[in-house]
Amino acid sequence: MPLSSETDKIALLALKDKLTNGDHDALPSWNHSLHFCEWEGVTCSRRRKRVSALQLQNQYWGGTLTSSLGNLTFLRVINLTNINLHGEIPREVGHLRRLQILDLRQNNLRGQIPMEMINCSRLEVIILHFNNLTGKVPSWFGSMMQLTQLGLAVNGFVGSIPASLGNLSSLEDLSLAYNHLEGTIPPALGRLSKLTFLSLGSNNLSGLVPTPLYNLSNIQHLSLIENQLEGTLLLNIPMAFPNLQKLTCGMNRFTGTFPSSISNLSELQQFDITKNDFHGPISPNLGSLLKLTYFNVGRNRFGSGRGYDLDFLSSLHNCTQLQVLALDNNYLGGVLTEDLVGNLSSNLIMLTMGFNQISGRIPDGIGKLINLAALGMEKNFLQGTIPYSIGKLKNLVRLTLGANKLFGNIPLVIGNLTMLSAVGLEANKFEGFIPFTLGNCTKMERFYANNNNLSGNIPNQLFGYQKGLIELTLYSNSFTGLIPFDLGNLNHLSILYLQENKLSGEIPTELSGCSALRELTLERNSFNGSIPSFLGSLLSLETLDLSHNNFSNTIPHELVNLTLLNTLNLSFNNLSGEVPVGGVFNNITTISLTGNKYLCGGILKLNLPLCPKLPSNKHNISHHKRKIILISVIGGLLIFVTIFYSIYCLKKKSKKLSSSPSLEHRYLKVSYGELHQATNGFSSSTLIGTGSSGAVYKGSLPHFESPVAVKAIVFEYMPNGSLETLLHNTIEDDESTNASLNLLQRVNIALDVAFALDYLHNDSGEEAIVHCDVKPSNVLLDDEVVAHLGDFGLARLINDVTSHSSNNQASSSAIRGTIGYIPPEYGGGGSVSREGDMYSYEILLLEMLTAKKPTDRMFGEGLNLRNFCNMATAEGIIEIVDSRLLIPIDEQDQGRRVITRQQNMEDTIPECLVSFARIGIACSEESPSQRMGIKDVIMELHAIKQNLLS
Repeated sequence: MPLSSETDKIALLALKDKLTNGDHDALPSWNHSLHFCEWEGVTCSRRRKRVSALQLQNQYWGGTLTSSLGNLTFLRVINLTNINLHGEIPREVGHLRRLQILDLRQNNLRGQIPMEMINCSRLEVIILHFNNLTGKVPSWFGSMMQLTQLGLAVNGFVGSIPASLGNLSSLEDLSLAYNHLEGTIPPALGRLSKLTFLSLGSNNLSGLVPTPLYNLSNIQHLSLIENQLEGTLLLNIPMAFPNLQKLTCGMNRFTGTFPSSISNLSELQQFDITKNDFHGPISPNLGSLLKLTYFNVGRNRFGSGRGYDLDFLSSLHNCTQLQVLALDNNYLGGVLTEDLVGNLSSNLIMLTMGFNQISGRIPDGIGKLINLAALGMEKNFLQGTIPYSIGKLKNLVRLTLGANKLFGNIPLVIGNLTMLSAVGLEANKFEGFIPFTLGNCTKMERFYANNNNLSGNIPNQLFGYQKGLIELTLYSNSFTGLIPFDLGNLNHLSILYLQENKLSGEIPTELSGCSALRELTLERNSFNGSIPSFLGSLLSLETLDLSHNNFSNTIPHELVNLTLLNTLNLSFNNLSGEVPVGGVFNNITTISLTGNKYLCGGILKLNLPLCPKLPSNKHNISHHKRKIILISVIGGLLIFVTIFYSIYCLKKKSKKLSSSPSLEHRYLKVSYGELHQATNGFSSSTLIGTGSSGAVYKGSLPHFESPVAVKAIVFEYMPNGSLETLLHNTIEDDESTNASLNLLQRVNIALDVAFALDYLHNDSGEEAIVHCDVKPSNVLLDDEVVAHLGDFGLARLINDVTSHSSNNQASSSAIRGTIGYIPPEYGGGGSVSREGDMYSYEILLLEMLTAKKPTDRMFGEGLNLRNFCNMATAEGIIEIVDSRLLIPIDEQDQGRRVITRQQNMEDTIPECLVSFARIGIACSEESPSQRMGIKDVIMELHAIKQNLLS
């Protein structure tokens, strides 16, 4: 059938479906109620009503080009830029023999340019910038004699530049930049006499710039940047290219001196020769370059380190359009005087002269450059103070003055520079305090003031306001006092360097908010107290250095969670007790523990002494594990909840309390003075734990026969510590009941926690209490291994009538919980609920069963703790459970008959383990409504217990 206007319509409709990726809402005008010549982006010829131009831009359709494009045989213009096209350019484009302009830039096209395009002999413009095209630049482009513009930049082309391009006598614009082209520049390009724009930058081109290229006298823009080209390019530039406006040839291997004839290029706007090997003085005859806006000669060998090296700056005073002046990384010497700087263009946006040999003071005239956004003077020989005129640079974003000999105070006027993002003052002789006005610079991302003589406290309400801060480097000063607690507001902070100061106190718990922290170095200070366990929740940490301080107590086991950690230095402190096993502690090349003479255990390669064995006839654990306490409530409602629950737990205990005063007397009045004395003034030596709402101290009160735990109120001390500690301890002592927790004990603990949840959910009053943080570390064990559920810092009251209301105050968006135990619906913004607690309880049960944390490194890519247990068959349950559950249950435990190891393995134990696993799995269904209820859990656990005791 001969092609017609009807053919064009059919082709356009087919093209629409592919271009828009089937989006029916796209191109609404492309319908049968309008003639296709009136459709958006379509232009037709007047006489024949055939499509002559197709122009659609700046959409995000993500479609492809269909072969039907080749049926639009009257097309002269195709402009489909920035519409997220993918796929290949169809071969049928070769049917478009009338095509003059093909512009497909800024898409995701791939593959090679189809050879069939050679038939499009009338093409004048080919622009394919910013795609993913590959293969070689076609040599047959050299036969398209009408071409005036060929743009293939920012693709993946390989091979050499075809010499046939030299045949394109009409070519004015050739851009091959940002590809993978190699070899030499073909001399044939010197025949392109009409060429005004030549861009070959960011490839792998090598060799000399061919002599014929200097015949291109019409060149206005020449870019050879970032190649491996050699030779003395500059010597020929002024004479060869009299119309030159932009010259960018940085990041090559060019040599030679700076030609004074460069001043003849009266049209020159941009001059960039950075990172080459040019040397000698910079021409002092630049004043005639009145259109100059960009002058970058950095990273060469200009200058001699002598006084006259900066004389050329005077000639630049006439260049009133100058915006960028980059002189960094040379050998420029001389004194930076007032007249050299103060008379530069007020349009200057960037002035960099760092890494030279410049001396003198920072001129007060720097304040005249009111449009400066970047000022770099680092690594010179500058002296004196920072001038107060710097406070006039209200647009300054980057200020780098490091590694000079500057002294005095950091001026208060720095707080006027509210646009500051990066400040480098390191390696000078600054003294005094960090100015409080710096808090006004709320856009700060990087602040470096290390290696100075700064002193005093690091003030609160300074860096805490800089919510975008990424790096804070203050090491090697004389700062005193505490780490500011408001650094915890910085959830983008990646690097915090405070080492080699005189800081003291404890690491504030607020730092747990710095979730993006990668490097934390606090060595060589006077910090004390325990290493906080919350550091184990900073999962981005790669470097943690707490060496040469006064930290005491045990190394928190939570640090094994830091899977990215490659440097852990805890050396030269007062640490004691067992070294954890797992994570970074299994690699002796990444940890340093020297200078802590009371450490024991750990992996064999550490060569530490064995930890003391636990006594077999006592229900206790090692000394350092006894320092774990009930983490509880702070504040009115939560105190109320905890008192109720504590009374409930006491009713459960069969042991009779002595007649002397104890925590059974809940209404016994204890003064603050008595608590202060009991805890030695709330000393860090009595600190035995921290929770989500405060610290807990161990103390002894008069007339109380047992120790107490002091937080917002007084609690009974829990000598057997937390369930987490017992589940994940590394002491291998078959004779110690508490060290391993046999199956019957774990069932009893599961029942204790279940009774607690039943009370909270169903028996605590008109409003149910949701705990919101059920996990092993919040299950505390008394001297009879009776479990108590603690830490109600995240607890919420819910009302069954309003629990699903949009106004419900128990929205999960108001809580955090603990990673690994948070139910999936909370992550989606769902309200807290009893079912959410049941999900967390399930994780706790499965952790008791397997001794694997939900954040174990083995889980990921679709595998989690629930799936891990669910995949185990009844016969395979033995393979996944904690091996300590397979040890025979001692007759002394419960005063019953001895069961042999073989019988445990073959009969009762495996059956009970399967039942225990099924309860956990049933509590963790994806849908909250399908999870097992707490009363059913209690009934099932009772059945398991009876089976074990029968």
